[in-house]
Amino acid sequence: MRDAVIDYIYYWQQRAELPARQVVKWVGIAESKYFAWQKRYGRVNEHNALVPRDQWLESAEKEAIIKYAKTHPLDGYRRLAFMMLDENIVAVSPTSVYRVLKSSGLMDSKTIKPTLKGNGFVQPLRPHEHWHIDVSYINICGTFYYLCSVLDGCSRFIVHWELREQRREPDIEIIR
Repeated sequence: MRDAVIDYIYYWQQRAELPARQVVKWVGIAESKYFAWQKRYGRVNEHNALVPRDQWLESAEKEAIIKYAKTHPLDGYRRLAFMMLDENIVAVSPTSVYRVLKSSGLMDSKTIKPTLKGNGFVQPLRPHEHWHIDVSYINICGTFYYLCSVLDGCSRFIVHWELREQRREPDIEIIR
């Protein structure tokens, strides 16, 4: 974009035989912006400094990250980054460690043990194998009573129940 504007201004400056300042004024950009662009004409935008990129890691650094990760399989990539920094192995950001481990296949989700969350309760197969305590409230004429029951996990049969006026820890413990 920048170079295209400079070429456009140069083209009309030569064709109309006008000073660049006049053409810049007609285009509608500030003179300071135009001359700053002209200084950088043909060069890549560097945004005041070189921006580090993942591909700038040397192969020896990538190998060191992979080797260190294999010797510390239980640590996450963030922790690995700071551990390697402390031990003077490699000084890289956690995101660079993540990218290197991901590209080498060490951040594979298959290596993580699947969680049982959301799979529900594993139903017992025999009676009296597993009991549950359930507390529900019952409103009788404006007074709340608590129904404390012991349920069999296999048959869902109520093994024992009691009505209590209060729901306190000792009231529940005495039922067991």
